[in-house]
Amino acid sequence: MAAGVTAVAGSTLAACGGGEATLAQDDGGSGAGAAPIAAGSSLGPTQDIPVGGGKVFISPAVVVTQPTAGTFKAFSAICTHEGCPVAKVADGVIKCPCHGSEFSIEDGSVKRPPASSPLTAVAITTTGGNIAVA
Repeated sequence: MAAGVTAVAGSTLAACGGGEATLAQDDGGSGAGAAPIAAGSSLGPTQDIPVGGGKVFISPAVVVTQPTAGTFKAFSAICTHEGCPVAKVADGVIKCPCHGSEFSIEDGSVKRPPASSPLTAVAITTTGGNIAVA
C-alpha cells in the first residue's frame, strides 16, 4: 500500500478540533441519490476533521473520522439499516437520523441498532494535508 493510503488503518498526519461534526452541505444537496464513491474524489483538508469526531460528505457519500490524532478513517455515509444517509458525528459515533442507528468512528461497527451491519470502509489517501478517496 502506498504511503498515506488508508482503508481502516490510520495515517500519521495531525489535525485539531472539537469532537462533533455535522453533515457537510457544501453541494447544497439533500443526501438523497448520493453520488457513487469515485477514486480520486477530493474530500478536503485534514484540519477539517476533528480529533475524536468526523465529517459527513454528501457527494461522494463518505464519512471521514479521526478517532485519535493523526489517524483518519473513512466509511460509506449510507446507513446499512435502510439506506438513509448518516447525518453527523458526535460523542464518538456516526449517527443516522432515520431510525437512530449509531456506528463506531474507529471501525464503522454498529454501536446502536437497528442497523446490524457495519458501515462499509472506504479507502482514502492523506497527502499534503488533504484527504481524497483512494
